[in-house]
Amino acid sequence: MEKEEQIELLKKDVTAWNQWRAENSSVAIDLQGANLKEANLERANLERANLERANLERANLKEANLIHARLYTAKLTGANLEEANLYEGNLTSANLEGTNLYVANLVGASLLHANLQGADLTCARLERAMLLNANLQGADLYSAYMRWAILTNASLLNANLTQAILHGAYLLHTNLQGANLERASLTQTSLVETNVEQAIFTGCSIYGLSAWNIQGTPKDQRNLIITHEDEPAVMVDDLEVAQFIYLLLNNTKIRNVIDTIGSKGVLILGRFTAERKQVLDAIRNELRRLGYLPMVFDFDRPTDRDFTETIMTLAGMSLFVIADITNPKSSPLELQTTVPNYMIPFVPIIQEGEHPFAMFRDLQGKFDWVLDTLEYDSESTLVQVLDKAVIRPALDKHDELMVRKLAERQRKKAKDYI
Repeated sequence: MEKEEQIELLKKDVTAWNQWRAENSSVAIDLQGANLKEANLERANLERANLERANLERANLKEANLIHARLYTAKLTGANLEEANLYEGNLTSANLEGTNLYVANLVGASLLHANLQGADLTCARLERAMLLNANLQGADLYSAYMRWAILTNASLLNANLTQAILHGAYLLHTNLQGANLERASLTQTSLVETNVEQAIFTGCSIYGLSAWNIQGTPKDQRNLIITHEDEPAVMVDDLEVAQFIYLLLNNTKIRNVIDTIGSKGVLILGRFTAERKQVLDAIRNELRRLGYLPMVFDFDRPTDRDFTETIMTLAGMSLFVIADITNPKSSPLELQTTVPNYMIPFVPIIQEGEHPFAMFRDLQGKFDWVLDTLEYDSESTLVQVLDKAVIRPALDKHDELMVRKLAERQRKKAKDYI
């Protein structure tokens, strides 16, 4: 069948086209430059078809088979590619502006220099996709699966990447300005010299993230989870500080530089049950507002890692520690191990009507850096007095302890006893 005949059959009857393809699987499909504008090609079999420079503007390609199809410089503006299979397709320099690619399969696809501005890529599969220099401005990539995707020099200006899976993705010189990456997975992702100005990273999982020389200031980078999914959640509020803190937890040699953040770090210990989480979040938010670097340790996450080792490392790099001892579970053991080993202020807080664990009074009696227990009736009251009742006493005690640490002990001379 000649090229023009192929085009005519495809535009006229997709069912007949698919039947002809099934009977003539060895025939090369040459649709270069074809005008298929607004054509109904739903479920069309276009596997390995040559669609270079084809005009597919506003065409219906829903559930179409475009495996290994060549769409170099094709025009796909406004096309419907919902659930289309574009596995390892060549879409280099293709115009996909405003295209519907909902749940589309773009695994291994070549999208170099492609225009995907405003495209709907919700839940699309972009694993190993090549998106170098691609334009994804304003694209919707909600829950998109983008493991090991290459996004070097791509523009994701104001893109929606909420809950996207970017595990191992490579974003060198990528523009994430204004992008929303809330709760996205950035584990083992590379953000090298990436523009993150006004980007949102709230709640991202960033275990193994490489964030070297990032450009700009994110709009929100709270609650970044730096630990592995099977470890208790340790959360921080800064992308670049995050990788440093993780190294501190896993490399004893680098702990010598602990003083660089010792003036701002505050460790918050407590339980992340539904009831207690509200209080811990309130403390964290107020500390953040006051310019501190809150670090939260969640006792309720399952783990194979030694709790004590982790907490001792975090405590050692903290200015002071706030420990909510209301209805304690793991905190008694951790405090009994940590308090004697670190001469830093520990500020215990407890919900009104609750009682501290049995051995806590002994800790307060033996170690004067365990401050008086602050009783509170609600998180709003606690936040209201946090600076006056928690932070200031902790800082005063910190200054006192520093004087004691730096004080030179007197020497005794044996001859004085003769």
